[in-house]
Amino acid sequence: MNSYVLTCCSTSDYPRSFFEGRDIPYVCFHYEIDGEQYLDDLYASFSPADFYARLKGGAESKTSQISMGEYVEFWEPFLRDGKDVLHVTLSSGISGTYNSACLAARELEARYPDRTVRVLDSLAASSGYGLLVELLADRRDEGVGLDELVAWGEQMRLRVNHWFFVSDLDCLKRGGRVSNASALVASALKICPVMNVDATGRLVPREKIRTKKKATAELARLMVELAEGGIGYDGLCRISHSDCREDAQKLAELVEESIPPLKGKIQICDIGTVIGSHTGPGTVALFFLGVERAD
Repeated sequence: MNSYVLTCCSTSDYPRSFFEGRDIPYVCFHYEIDGEQYLDDLYASFSPADFYARLKGGAESKTSQISMGEYVEFWEPFLRDGKDVLHVTLSSGISGTYNSACLAARELEARYPDRTVRVLDSLAASSGYGLLVELLADRRDEGVGLDELVAWGEQMRLRVNHWFFVSDLDCLKRGGRVSNASALVASALKICPVMNVDATGRLVPREKIRTKKKATAELARLMVELAEGGIGYDGLCRISHSDCREDAQKLAELVEESIPPLKGKIQICDIGTVIGSHTGPGTVALFFLGVERAD
């Protein structure tokens, strides 16, 4: 039996059933819609369809990270029970939650000098973050110790490739991530920005592609180019989407046609409320193990 607990944040965008089945406690981010506060509880309170319907209706969603105090409250019961903790955070290139977690870890280690709290910056987001947590859980279940698992996670995290496109720029426009003029032009020309997460864990625009069909094909092409083993890749592959499951399914079909070992093995997940608050509806993301990410 392991002497440590593997934990993560809700922004890893895997289903609740995964975390419950794999014994991975998670702590929730927060979001606010039109003045009402909610927990990012992996759609226990809101269905994905209801959440994105509100965004499409013009509701504004604001997000807030996990505080130092919430981390302390979340981890302390494990330490009292004589367990160490390995917590994996959302990328520090996207959120300040990594810093809050590090502060909480230092405070708790002062209170419990015989215990250890390790914080691993995933440098990942959404189901790419979840994919890294899944890999770490596999290693944990093989009996790997805490320090070895942290070192392994640091080596693996940049091999988790993230590629996605956005077909509805309204939320990006409202959040100031694209200008009104750029959003209007993109909408008129049916431009779907293709982005990825770089080596610092930040979102980076890479291409502007006209039409979802072409953007979908480009993501599949990038996976063939970058995945370990190319068309022979047989590792984990996850696709997440924000209220556009048909688009996600089309991408899965293209990937399976291009990489036969993945046929029937790709899992499709919903983008959660926190990440979805920033991307808005109409986002499709592809995650896999491949060439180490660069800037």
